[in-house]
Amino acid sequence: MNVTPGSGIEAKSWDPLLEEHILRKWHNSKIYKFAVSDHKEKFVIDTPPPYPSGRPWHIGAATHYSQIDMIARTSRMNGYNVLFPVGIDRNGLPVEIYTEKKYKVSMRRMDREKFLELCAHALDELEAEMIQTMKALGMSAEFDNYYRTDSKEYRALTQGTFIALWKENLIYRANRPNNYCPECATTIADAEIIYENIPTKLNYLKFKVTETGKNIIVATTRPELLHACQAVIVNPSDKRYVTVIGMHAILPLFNRQVPIVGHNSAKPEFGSGVVMVCSYGDENDVRLFRELKLIEIVSLDTNGRTTPAAGDYANLTIKQARARVIEDLKKTGLLDKEENIMHRTPICERSKTPVEIISLEDYYLKQLAYVSLLKEAAGKVRFHPSMHKQILLNWLDSIAIDWPVTRRRFYGTEVPIWYCNDCEHPNLPEAGNYYKPWKEKPPFEKCTVCGCSEFTGEDRTFDTWMDSSITPLFIAKYTYDPLYYRSTYPTTIRPQGKDIVRTWLYYTMLRCFQLTRQLPWSDVWIMGYGLDEQGEKMSKSKGNVIDPLPIIQKYGADAFRFWGASESNLGYDFRCSEQKIANTKNFLSKIWNLGRFLSTFPVLAQEPEYLAATDKWIMSELCKLIDRCLEGYAEFNFFVPANSIREFTWNIFAAHYIEMVKARIYDSTDATAQISAVFTSHTCFSTILLLLAPICPFITDELWSKIYSPETIHAQGMPKSVNNYSEMAKYTKSIMEFNSTVWNRKKRTISQETGKSLSLKDSINNIDIPPDLASFKQDLMKMHNLIL
Repeated sequence: MNVTPGSGIEAKSWDPLLEEHILRKWHNSKIYKFAVSDHKEKFVIDTPPPYPSGRPWHIGAATHYSQIDMIARTSRMNGYNVLFPVGIDRNGLPVEIYTEKKYKVSMRRMDREKFLELCAHALDELEAEMIQTMKALGMSAEFDNYYRTDSKEYRALTQGTFIALWKENLIYRANRPNNYCPECATTIADAEIIYENIPTKLNYLKFKVTETGKNIIVATTRPELLHACQAVIVNPSDKRYVTVIGMHAILPLFNRQVPIVGHNSAKPEFGSGVVMVCSYGDENDVRLFRELKLIEIVSLDTNGRTTPAAGDYANLTIKQARARVIEDLKKTGLLDKEENIMHRTPICERSKTPVEIISLEDYYLKQLAYVSLLKEAAGKVRFHPSMHKQILLNWLDSIAIDWPVTRRRFYGTEVPIWYCNDCEHPNLPEAGNYYKPWKEKPPFEKCTVCGCSEFTGEDRTFDTWMDSSITPLFIAKYTYDPLYYRSTYPTTIRPQGKDIVRTWLYYTMLRCFQLTRQLPWSDVWIMGYGLDEQGEKMSKSKGNVIDPLPIIQKYGADAFRFWGASESNLGYDFRCSEQKIANTKNFLSKIWNLGRFLSTFPVLAQEPEYLAATDKWIMSELCKLIDRCLEGYAEFNFFVPANSIREFTWNIFAAHYIEMVKARIYDSTDATAQISAVFTSHTCFSTILLLLAPICPFITDELWSKIYSPETIHAQGMPKSVNNYSEMAKYTKSIMEFNSTVWNRKKRTISQETGKSLSLKDSINNIDIPPDLASFKQDLMKMHNLIL
């Protein structure tokens, strides 16, 4: 057989500009199209719809989505029919905040319809850039049919699920203390709160005991809520105060009498050990008001200002009221002292401002009754990595109240309720259409209770997680296409960040379980945070967010993707560095150069009868690589194959094997040995391309099509590991050590002709090949130009 070198690949280097051409080729051939009628087993990805709340898009998020694409590509190569949908999450508070900043408007001070138009326009601009970045990443998703959570179809489904849960008596209306963000002007759920230690002052106030005329000192961080105090508590075991339990204390400045109660929640070691109970300083106040049956005083309004109940301190911001109260306490001698402390404070996750507790009427979704069921169900879900299941379990253990699902915002899915003008009974429509009660007449004529024909539409919207939590149902065409739904639900995997386990993950489990009595997926894949080069979390406020699109355009998607895969071990935080992304191009250059070299030799159809010892050795190492990669891919941990492929390709295959057989590949005088080397080299390189394809889809497809087949590499299967030469792996260490010894000897040897160190191509004598490497003697001699 003639294996004379040919022309091969002409381009001397990999050009990332080729990626755009390859993208068009993929799009035109529709190689990633999902067909519900396909007989292959379905693999459905509940892809997170990213939130276009401002630019730039986070480089960590882009890394996250590139790896979700790796999940899709891996699954196709494993023989699945993959549904890889894409959506854009376009509801809720961040959209409103961005719109207000962009157009310098106030949502509350303009026409609602006009504000919604501005929101949609702002979102369109952000969405276009986000979709551009996703495509540039090489994501093999359904871009021709991507969904939006603010579309009529999506919002109709959100409303339809609410109506279904209403009919099952899982929704109720209640007026109760709830988390409220004055900045966002809306109720928020526990899951939307983070806690930060903030420097504040612990104030020691003098309360006079009515029965004794003596003072007790009450320690509080919330003196501005003094007017809403309804009790003072001390710990029954605190000997300092046991005698005053059952007596009464007079509120300073307000001269109102409240009971002194013994209660274990008072901590003797904190402050003075005496605590005032007001409505509402914190969650403990809420519990104590219920337990002690205290009468609530509304202390703050929905603007975060003090109510008329505050008397002379009414209509002030919290900061203003606190300053005024402290000033007057000092003037009257009723402030004993102030102490600087760090206070654990609830913060709104979105606005980053302190959360207040205000009694408001809201609709609630029952969740407490489902906690134990969801704990049991969580045990059946496979987490990748398993350690992050604990985040969900911890959240389930912390749930104390039902989920308030209504918000006093504009850009969101409307609550589909009309209230009877006579009896005020809430009337709901039939599911299936998208309703806007705040501007539309109801699709019915009479109240179901009293028969009245006049209605007032609800003007509130849903918590955005009410929309986001039904993504598995929407992509599976729940209620719209029964055949499609049966084929695609439950979905297979939910990929997401660890920061939204307690929100998106949990709420999706809750809602889908309530509606379908099934878990929405069998697997959950959790990624860590993308940090800056100093290990700090990126945020727009810090100014350390890196825009991924210019990086991708500069270095190419494959460089970006390989960096992300090799840098981020699944579930762990990782640091983002443009320099590391730039360095990744060196590996792609190595891949391209290997492809150029091997493309000059024909690809042999089948394994020859004879394989040289060196070829058997690298085949044993190749099988080990396949095993490691398949293990990593099985867990969708791309850190494992990325680093394994680089290590094998760079430090074993290219550095040692190719150099050992290069002379034999070119030597046509011994056809048997030459064919052995050519076949093995192509086997190794084609396998490297297949293993690398989910991570670096562009360069692998280009090389595959030029060397091995006109059919795309992304229609191929994963390589199988059949190690017929496993005994040869024992030589790896000896081969690499011998080669390194020779290379180092040449570097230290000065040529008599040039006066410089020997080059690696120069001949050298007085080096003996170790006896255990005797079977590799001919290849080693030619590689190093040894003179024995």
